[in-house]
Amino acid sequence: MSLGPDELSRLVERMASAGAGYAEARLHSIEGFSVVLMDGRVVSVGRESVEGVALRALVGGGLGFASSPLSAGWEGAVEAASRAVASARAASASPDGTAMAPARLGRARVEVAERIPLDSLSIEDKISRLVEAYKSLEAPGGLELQSVVIHYSESVERKVLVTSDGALVESRTPRVEVFYNITAKGGGRRANRWFQIGGTGGFEVLDDAGLEEAMRGDVESLAVNLLKASPPPRGVMDVVLSPELAGIIAHEAAGHPSEADRVLGREAAQAGLSFRSWMREGVIGSEYATVIDDPTIPGSFGFYLYDDEGVPARPRRLYDRGRLAELLHNRETAAVYGVESNAAARAADYKSEPIVRMANTYIAPGDYSFEELVEDVKDGVYIRKYMEWNIDDVRWGQRYVGLEAYRIRGGRLAEPVRDVVLEATTAEIFSSIDAAGRDLEFYAGTCGKGEPAQGVPVWMGGPHIRLRGVRLA
Repeated sequence: MSLGPDELSRLVERMASAGAGYAEARLHSIEGFSVVLMDGRVVSVGRESVEGVALRALVGGGLGFASSPLSAGWEGAVEAASRAVASARAASASPDGTAMAPARLGRARVEVAERIPLDSLSIEDKISRLVEAYKSLEAPGGLELQSVVIHYSESVERKVLVTSDGALVESRTPRVEVFYNITAKGGGRRANRWFQIGGTGGFEVLDDAGLEEAMRGDVESLAVNLLKASPPPRGVMDVVLSPELAGIIAHEAAGHPSEADRVLGREAAQAGLSFRSWMREGVIGSEYATVIDDPTIPGSFGFYLYDDEGVPARPRRLYDRGRLAELLHNRETAAVYGVESNAAARAADYKSEPIVRMANTYIAPGDYSFEELVEDVKDGVYIRKYMEWNIDDVRWGQRYVGLEAYRIRGGRLAEPVRDVVLEATTAEIFSSIDAAGRDLEFYAGTCGKGEPAQGVPVWMGGPHIRLRGVRLA
């Protein structure tokens, strides 16, 4: 027996009749295809299908979750519904009761269009495109490419969500993603550059992102680091950061600490806490420190119009002109805070419960050109690409290491420098922003969270930004 909206509604009714004050059923399937190349040779080709039904029930303040693969049929889905109710009833004994905040709920169908449909190209055509990207790489004299790994994946995600309080949302989302890792040797040293490209749509995602140009550009960046760059400067100075750096900072130092479940301490054992658990309001940065998370950006890797609780998506302003603003909420955390959900509930697959997640997080652009940002720096550094980053468990102290960077002297870009290290607190970074570019660029990522772990597609981005008087370690 196939499952559709009618069958999901029957499952919701079964849970309600068994005592659930709230119930939801989500049919969730992901069909994927992947290829891995190493140094231009195919080492892996695979297909994967993950499909099943996820069920949640709320009984007397206890929230229960269960799932069943589609292969188990109707009987498996009914049994999972019973387990969800039983789990909720057992959890209702906890003194910390759960509620689902009232919300405007959608009744809609969302389908992402493909300009170049994924099934319009053969496997051989797709592999050929990846091999061509590898063959386009040319190492300059003195640089040796030791390994180039390219991982291509595509998927079509389908969902049908039915809730006892009125949501009915169907969606189909195709995605394309490439992850590559280039390791090079030169000047007696080694370095590597990993990068991810991703978006919703068809095979045109690679054309729009410029896969070959991105890979060739990263080989050039490795050559600059290994063959041309001088040791990094240290001390307090002005720093201009590229959209790539702005994006990772937005994601790690604004997005994660703004997840309401992390603020409440529910992520402590898996991924850490948030400084926003004790810094509930106030100033975090300058007037240029506006950070937005927006699931509705067309073509974005983190795109959706309704979350996995049926709430319509909208942009969420996490930092607003230097002040702490919204948290990211699902209906459960919204009930704790007495607010409406802002549609941050996402589940990686049918085996996963919806939890609070980011989508596309970015620093808002300003009105400066790149040249204007640089020309007002007498002595500083421009960091164009990074090769590593880390941040503490409360998302406060952080460190970013540049792959490609340049000194700024007298308002002009000068000689390249390698391995520049920016260390600062979240407040120091956002407070030091005194100008933001008018450009806005995004970069793909897979954000991990939860236990069991869930990885969901996201974008990170921003404009060029200028930081005044920060410390380079």
